[in-house]
Amino acid sequence: MTTIPADPASSAGPRWFGHPPGLTVLALTEMWERFSYYGMRGLLTVYMIQQLAFSEERASAIYGWYVGLVYFTPLLGGVISDRWLGRRRSVVLGGSIMALGHLAMTQQSLLLPALGLIVLGNGLFLPSLGSQVGTLYGPDDPRRKSAYSVYYLGINFGAFIASFTIGTLGTQLGWHWGFGLAGIGILAGLLVYTLGARWLPPEPPRGAAHVSEGPVRFGGLGARLAGLLLAVWGAVIVFRVAYAQQGNSLARWAADGVDRRVGAAREIPFPWFESINPLLVLLLTFPLVAIWTRQEARGRDLTAVKKMALGAAVVGGAYLTLSTMAALTPEGVLTPWIALVVFFVILTVGELFILPIGLGLFGRLAPDRFRGTMIAAWFSAAFFGSLISGWAGGHFSDLGPPLFFGLMGGVCAVAATLLLVLDGPARRAEEGARADLLALRQDP
Repeated sequence: MTTIPADPASSAGPRWFGHPPGLTVLALTEMWERFSYYGMRGLLTVYMIQQLAFSEERASAIYGWYVGLVYFTPLLGGVISDRWLGRRRSVVLGGSIMALGHLAMTQQSLLLPALGLIVLGNGLFLPSLGSQVGTLYGPDDPRRKSAYSVYYLGINFGAFIASFTIGTLGTQLGWHWGFGLAGIGILAGLLVYTLGARWLPPEPPRGAAHVSEGPVRFGGLGARLAGLLLAVWGAVIVFRVAYAQQGNSLARWAADGVDRRVGAAREIPFPWFESINPLLVLLLTFPLVAIWTRQEARGRDLTAVKKMALGAAVVGGAYLTLSTMAALTPEGVLTPWIALVVFFVILTVGELFILPIGLGLFGRLAPDRFRGTMIAAWFSAAFFGSLISGWAGGHFSDLGPPLFFGLMGGVCAVAATLLLVLDGPARRAEEGARADLLALRQDP
């Protein structure tokens, strides 16, 4: 019996927090792409209302479709990457198309074509980059569980610096300065990816010949596993309806309904508040990972789906807290900016229990040849959630902040309940998938 050796990319070179150097390359590439995405997203709705004179309903609908399609096109892009282009070519091609889209945003008349280019490029880029994380590790490598949490740091560091750079340029010097910087950001990410290619895992076989090599084994679960992942996906859609309000109703409320003054003469730019969330992700990720690692060593760690349910409940608590603070604000008075700070602190803790954990769950359960497609399926939950979120955000002014944010808290509670129901099947699926991965590492 022979054992397939681990890929050199997983064991050679400098380490970042004990992980392979390829994870650093992937996280930094994703950092620059998310810098572009979150920086532009934070300006988009307010830009359409203030600069283009769109109605609140129209701006919210365009925002919802844009954010949703960003997470839907990866379903097609993941299939194209897995079967034809390969992951590396898909990342480079997708990133190049996205860069064109961000730079086109500097022209007011090109708004919709620019958004279309970003959406199309992202469809190739997002699943092809994220799917490479899991292939850096063997199936029995204990670092696999924390890898996506580390990767998530790259996402949030990019979002953190975007608020202060793209957000400041857009609001202080002009919208198109901010959009132009977003285009430069994605080009920086492509440069990092190209220079770090030697640390990345090799391309898996692809094409029809590879797909026909035999059945995919999932611990004997087959259709039941597909049904489980579909159910988890549905619960995450519900969660995303509330979560996606950060760039929509929350951004509008921060711009018009929050007292952002500091002292007598200074006012905090509204995009800066979106930096609180990624900053806290950077500060809290490794303490949480350390706690989870200790709990796992003692046999007391929560299952992945229980963590996700807890995260959805905590985010719901954040919205209920914001609803209460808004309700306590006298009519005609702006809500103090500290309310947003408290909201983002609670929301971030919940987010770390659901989004990187769910991404890792889908990555671990996917066979290597379909990993890009499975990662894309995870992200596609944001498509449907964002569409519904865009529709819901159009009713923000009619309902008012207290009622609207309270309803978003209830949406999160529904998602948490659904995830709790799925905990047992998910635990059995993980055990079966891990056993099969170990078996496939050996030749009988």
